Amino acid sequence: MAFTGQKQYNLAIFFVIVVVGISQVVLSRKLNDDESNNLDMVGRHEQWMVKYGRVYKDDEEKQKRFLIFKKNVEYIESFNAGGDKSYKLGINHLTDKTSEELKAYLNGFKRPQRGSTPPTTTFKYANVDPIPESVDWRNKGAVTPVKDQGDCGSCWAFSAVGAVEGIHAITTGHLVSLSEQQVVSCDTHGRDMGCSGGFMEGAFQYIWENGGITSEANYPYNATDGVCNVTEETSVVAEIRGYEMVPANNETQLMKAVANQPIAVAIEADSLFSYESGVFDGKCGYQLDHGVLAVGYGTTENGTDYWIIKNSWGTNWGEGGYFRMKRGIGAGLGLCGIAMDASYPTA
Repeated sequence: MAFTGQKQYNLAIFFVIVVVGISQVVLSRKLNDDESNNLDMVGRHEQWMVKYGRVYKDDEEKQKRFLIFKKNVEYIESFNAGGDKSYKLGINHLTDKTSEELKAYLNGFKRPQRGSTPPTTTFKYANVDPIPESVDWRNKGAVTPVKDQGDCGSCWAFSAVGAVEGIHAITTGHLVSLSEQQVVSCDTHGRDMGCSGGFMEGAFQYIWENGGITSEANYPYNATDGVCNVTEETSVVAEIRGYEMVPANNETQLMKAVANQPIAVAIEADSLFSYESGVFDGKCGYQLDHGVLAVGYGTTENGTDYWIIKNSWGTNWGEGGYFRMKRGIGAGLGLCGIAMDASYPTA
C-alpha cells in the first residue's frame, strides 16, 4: 500500500527523531567515557606524583604536567597494545616531561668536530680473536650501581667515569664508585661544559692530565656545574694512562672492545625516554646526543643479538637503569649510531 504525502512526512520526522536520539545517546556515552577516562587519568597522575615524590609549584603547572602525562601514557599504552614487539614502553619518572624538555637536560653529549675522518689512534683489541659469544661485565664485578644524572646534561661524564671504573676494577680487582662531579666541575678548560654538555674523550683527557680521579665518596654528585674543589681534585683514587678510540662504524670491532672492558659509547636517545624492557629495535637516527656505557652483549632465546647498555637516568628507568639494544642491524653505524663514536681508557 502506497504512503500518502502526510504519512511519508510523518515517517520521515519519526526517523529524524530516532536518529537524533541515538546520536545524542552515543555522544553522551562518549562524553561520559571521556570524562571517566579523564578522571581515571587524574587518579593515575596523583598516584604517580606520590610514587615519584613530584610536587608542582602551583595548580597551573600541575595542569600543564597532567596534560603531558596523559598524552605520554596514552601513547605508551597504544604502543604496547599494537601487536607483537621486541620491547615495551612504560610509565616512569620522566612521564610528565615532553621530549623537547628531556632532550634539553638529559642528552648532553656534544660530538667534537673532527672533520671528515676521526683521529688516527691505536686500537689494542684489533687482533683479539676469538671473542666470547656473550659478555656481561656486571657479573665480573666491573660495573658500579646505576646512577642518576638528574636535571643536568652530564651524561658524557657518567659514560666516561663508568668506563674508568670498569678498567680500574679489571686491572686492580677493586670496584670503586668514582666522581662524576669532579669531571663536571673541574673539566672546564677544553670543550666540555659541565651540565651544558661534553664528550667522553674530553673527560678521559682531563682525567689523564689530572693524574687521575677521586671517588664518589670524596666528591659526591650534586647535578650542578659547581666550582671545582681543588683539594678533592688532587685526592686521586684511580688513574689511567690515556684513551683510545674504537674504529668507527664497525660493530664487530666494538664487540672486540666490549669483550675486554666496558666501553663509552654515544647514541641518539630520543626514542628511549619511555623504554621499559626488552630488546630495543625501534626507529632511531644517528644524531648522537647521549653518552652511555656498553657493559656487554648477548643473544636472546629467539636469536636476537643485543648490546647491554648502562644508562644514567636512575633505576626507575628501563631494566633497572639498563637497556638492551639490537646488535648487528646490517649498517656499520649500528642502531642509534652506537658504533659511530666509541672510546675507552687505558690503564
